[in-house]
Order: sequence, then structure tokens, then C-alpha cells
Amino acid sequence: MRESAFVFLRATFFRWMQIWPERCPALDEAPVVLGVGDLHLENFGTWRDEDNRLVWGINDVDEACEIPYTLDLVRLATSALLAIREGHLDITAETACEAILDGYTTSLDHGGFPSVLDGHEFLRRIVLNRARDPRRYWARMLSFPRAAGKVPRKKLLAELPATAGTVRIVHRIAGVGSLGRQRFVAIAKDGDSYVAREAKALLPSAAAWARGKKHPKIYVERILDRAVRVKDPSFVVTPKWMIRRLAPDCARIELEDLPNERDEKRLLRAMGWETANVHLGSHRRRILKHLGKQKRRWLERAAEEMAAATTDDFRAYTMSR
Repeated sequence: MRESAFVFLRATFFRWMQIWPERCPALDEAPVVLGVGDLHLENFGTWRDEDNRLVWGINDVDEACEIPYTLDLVRLATSALLAIREGHLDITAETACEAILDGYTTSLDHGGFPSVLDGHEFLRRIVLNRARDPRRYWARMLSFPRAAGKVPRKKLLAELPATAGTVRIVHRIAGVGSLGRQRFVAIAKDGDSYVAREAKALLPSAAAWARGKKHPKIYVERILDRAVRVKDPSFVVTPKWMIRRLAPDCARIELEDLPNERDEKRLLRAMGWETANVHLGSHRRRILKHLGKQKRRWLERAAEEMAAATTDDFRAYTMSR
């Protein structure tokens, strides 16, 4: 969290939910959708569908919650502004916000469309720019300590291929905002390589805590079912766990993975489009009506406000230790 304001943003969705209604009160009154909540530039990644095609989109919905549609958009735009200020993106704040909003609005107008990389050359170049070395990837996975205590062993084993060999279950440490959640990974040799399934603890969103809900619901399964999305057949939700496939080509895309030469405006537009793919499971007409009433550059102004609040919090945090 001390690394940068961008990383701090990723790690503190609970804090975002506290300051959001204070900093953007009018936008907090926007139509409610089943949203991602903890949305940011590094919340996009890849998975494989039942036909083994590589798919790109939002791959982390741990904080799925009922929120104003504006919250997801502003949080995505805020992460872009922080990335620009920290030198990760070479684009203006105005252009970045316009691209996100253009992709979002166009997707709503057209009913959305998921991104299968076989037919999407631009995203394919972005995603496959720095293919992870399988040997290094699996060596890291196997380096985690063996799991102890209460492990959802049966659930993990049930999701591994029938051809998998001897299984090793490790305790994985990963993430930023979800750093404290239990993660267990079952790894097994299958042919010349490995296969893995991760079980991650399932908890209510921090949005429910911030809103003071006494009986919070978990929306992970519902948001995936409602979204315009190519399903990940290895993603399984149980009452206490989310189980998914892990592999070198099935992971989130980090900013450092992006190619040096890239069309950032086009990439941000794709992220806005994918955000709408998720929101299309809710009230499309109400969103479009509300969007039509917003003033020009509203997204940029809101993102600037939230970026300032996040930066203030980040500085206070780094000064306190």
C-alpha cells in the first residue's frame, strides 16, 4: 500500500466506499446496478471458455455489490488518472475519461458484446505481449508453503481434471485489496505440465459494511450470470469459496505487462465497454437516461475529485508509519 497511490486505491475499496458519498453526492444518487465495486485498470484479465478460447474481460468480482453505476465508472477513471500521474500511461486525463465513457455508452447502446481474443486482434496483441514463462510460473506456485488447517480439499480436487496426478495443496499469498483472504491452491502434474485450481474465501463486499447493512448478501455468482459474458467453466462458487483455474495465460493483466507501443485510448475504451457488459444485467434504460442528463466532462471532474481524496489518504497513510 505504501508503493503508490494507485496501489493504495486497489487495496482500500472499503475506504473508497466511505468517502464516495461525501465527495460525489449527486453521482451516489444515480441508478443502482449490480456492479464490480473494486474496479480499476488491473481488474481485467483472461480466462478460457469451454471451447478453450482465450477470453478477455473483468476477471475479479470479489466485491460485487449493488451500487450506483457511476461508482464503477468513476473508480475505473480514477485509477487511470493515478496511473497517468505515476507514469504508467501516456494519455491526458480528458482523453482517458472520454474513452472510458465512449466505450461504456456504445456498449449500452448496442447491448454489449464479450471479447474473445480469437476475433480481437488489438486486445490479443495487448494480452499476449509478455507471455508468462510456464516454468517460472509453476516454480513460484510450488514454492508456496503447504496448506495446513481447514482446507477445502474435496472441493478443490473435484475441479481438477480426471487425468491429474498427485496433488499438492499450498497456501497462496496474493492480491492487494484481498490480501487477508484465505487462498488455497491445488497443483497437480498433468502430462508434461501442471494444472491448478484456487479456492478463495468468499465474503460480503466492503460496500455492505460501508452502507451499514446488517444482513449483507454475496453477489459474485449473480453478477457473472447476468453479465454479457463468455463464461469460465472452471469458475465455481460455493457457499464459502470461489474456485477457479490458475494458469500462466489465465490471470489478470498488470500495467507492466502492457506493450511499450499501445493504443491507450483504445484500451480504455475496451475497458469502458466491458464495464457496460457487466452493468447490462441491470437497468439499461435507466442508466442511458441518467447518462443523457450529465454535463460534459462529468466523469473527468468526478475522477479528479476521487483521485485527490485517494492521494490525500495515501499521503496520510505513508506519513503515519
